[in-house]
Amino acid sequence: MLTFYYATDTCALASHIALKDAGADYRLHRIDFATTQQRSAAYLALNPKGRVPALVTPEGILTETPAILAYVAQAYPQARLAPTDPFRFAKVQEFNSYLCSTLHVAHAHRMRGSRWADEPEAIEAMKRKVPQSVGACYDYVETQIAGPWVMGEAYSIADAYLFTVAQWLEGDGVDPARYPKVIDHRARMAARPNVAAAIAEEFALKA
Repeated sequence: MLTFYYATDTCALASHIALKDAGADYRLHRIDFATTQQRSAAYLALNPKGRVPALVTPEGILTETPAILAYVAQAYPQARLAPTDPFRFAKVQEFNSYLCSTLHVAHAHRMRGSRWADEPEAIEAMKRKVPQSVGACYDYVETQIAGPWVMGEAYSIADAYLFTVAQWLEGDGVDPARYPKVIDHRARMAARPNVAAAIAEEFALKA
């Protein structure tokens, strides 16, 4: 049994979708950001970073979306959520790493500017930059979608991750019309039963 720690409307959704896709046996534990539960002693003992997601496995605790996605893909190979060829798997990791280290960080400047600056004017400048910086990320992402799915014909963990971050596109002030592949991908993902089920689970538990 796995235990998955998440918060609604966060990047944790990507791993939750992957768990659904894998047919994994898991239980959910919601972390309430509104009450700063991510900074509670109990959660910090589990994940000292004070962020989500976190996945408790029989072998230990995993954090960071790319790591959790890779674990799910490799722990449940029958679900075929990632290529077995080393180079192709590395390409999935390359894409997911970009979402994590570049696109998500650019997005975070809209709401988490205090991570990088203290002066209010600097934080406001970061917010104003978000449509441009996030848009530049999607300029790249648009070129990397190789087919109906990120990697081409085969669905993978990269699709769950792209769908998750693409939910924030309009909120970041980016014109979705500039990215037809991203928007088509987002719609295709939203139609998948496992995606709808993961979202429903998260909000059912929230209620």
